Amino acid sequence: MTDPVTDAPEGDTAGRSGARVLVETAADGGVEVCFANPGTTEMPLVTALDAVPAVRPVLGLFEGVCTGAADGYARITGKPAMTLLHLGPGLANGLANLHNARRAHSPVLNVVGDHASWHLPYDAPLTSDIVSLATPVSGWVGTVGSAAQMSRATAEALTASRTPPGCGATLIVPADFQQETIDAPLATVPPRPAPARPDAEAVEQIAERLRGGMPAVVLLGASALTERGQRAAHRITEATGATLYSETFPAAAERGGDLPALDRLPYFPEAACKALADAHTVVLAGALEPVAYFGYAGLPSVLAEPGTVRVLSEPGGDAEQALEDLADALGAPAAPPRRQSHIADDTGLPSGPLTAAVVGRTVSALLPEGAIVSVEGGTCGYPFFTASAQAARHTTLTNTGGAIGQGLPAALGAAIAAPERQVIALQSDGSAQYTIQALWTMAREQASVVTLIASNRRYGILRTELNRHGQSAVGAASAALTSLDCPPLDWAALATGYGVPAQRAETGTELAHALNRALAASGPQLIEMVL
Repeated sequence: MTDPVTDAPEGDTAGRSGARVLVETAADGGVEVCFANPGTTEMPLVTALDAVPAVRPVLGLFEGVCTGAADGYARITGKPAMTLLHLGPGLANGLANLHNARRAHSPVLNVVGDHASWHLPYDAPLTSDIVSLATPVSGWVGTVGSAAQMSRATAEALTASRTPPGCGATLIVPADFQQETIDAPLATVPPRPAPARPDAEAVEQIAERLRGGMPAVVLLGASALTERGQRAAHRITEATGATLYSETFPAAAERGGDLPALDRLPYFPEAACKALADAHTVVLAGALEPVAYFGYAGLPSVLAEPGTVRVLSEPGGDAEQALEDLADALGAPAAPPRRQSHIADDTGLPSGPLTAAVVGRTVSALLPEGAIVSVEGGTCGYPFFTASAQAARHTTLTNTGGAIGQGLPAALGAAIAAPERQVIALQSDGSAQYTIQALWTMAREQASVVTLIASNRRYGILRTELNRHGQSAVGAASAALTSLDCPPLDWAALATGYGVPAQRAETGTELAHALNRALAASGPQLIEMVL
């Protein structure tokens, strides 16, 4: 096998520290941002960021903010962001959002400092098995074995992170190798490999099944949820009558404007099975075969009927081209764009008490053109996603892996990735508390994020799950473990304490006015939506 990483004759590293070589190699490979929460063993890397201004350092108060922000950044740009984390415990604090990033196939480069190589045998208090911690959330894990290996190891990690379908890569860097000086050329990071071309035979076999006129479903994953992918999928559904769905939690999806008004495959298995029950063929384009989020007695784990699933494009494959090839094989003509009908102002919006439906309709109506919406939480997420088909064109990010605390950091990362676009964080109150520190970084960076908190003072999804497990009557213990009202969270005080101006809305009219004010302001804003 040919080694993709080469040593470049230019870029002599004479007199440079290993830490600086790492940062310079990352910068040469396209890394522009480092979301960092460093400690003692990363101080040489912190100093290296002074010397390499091409990489922008962004401080997070908690490692889960750093890893979630790197995920959000990668979803918008398609490029790796770097995280800088302190030893095994620091990495462990960021694992939940690295789990989400892995499920999103986000290219993330985690740089984790370690004790000096000669100090490791003494099992100091912060010594841990970093490799074992990193492996479940990384497609590639490596440890720098000497200062001379620094550039090459960094290039290998970056290359691995960008190889389709994209993954987390974790590079462990002992402190002594960061400090040593190196006299060697920088390694070159090759361009990102092109996605796999569609399989012509698979395309024709799927086309043959769809020509039969039997009911079908086309399920789109994130790589197919671009404008190009959706327009090709719309051609297919117009020609065959197939039903079009997005996967339940896509990493990123273009929405609104004249794009098809597709909805997400339902979350609960009963509804998802019903949506797929009549399908003779379920076509996967950039999506995995749908399975239930959790196992429920008496319900199937695999949601599609046996024998119906056909793979058009794997995640990381060229789903756009595969959909276009399938549309061409079916002789599907270009489908006319969907008629736009979104409301551009607050005229005719509901004015009464806030409900999830009122929030979804109001936010969709006032969404600016080109916005990015980071959605976390079931309270308002589904109503918004349904209503947002009528919104202005925007990009939606969802919680791919189900580890909560993703929404605010992903919004931060998206705002760093695309400062010219307005970012909305549509967030539930319980999950927001997992990574509430993201508000401070938003304020520090003056990130253009409007955070909308669905404040119902409980873990709504857990109340639903209690009912699903036969506990319709909430007892004292279950009420205490699913409630957030004793004491109630003071969102205005929390936001203000982190440097973010806050408002409160209890009706549709108040929400519309508050959102208009927030969108007109600069920097981060927060609105508590009392449901």
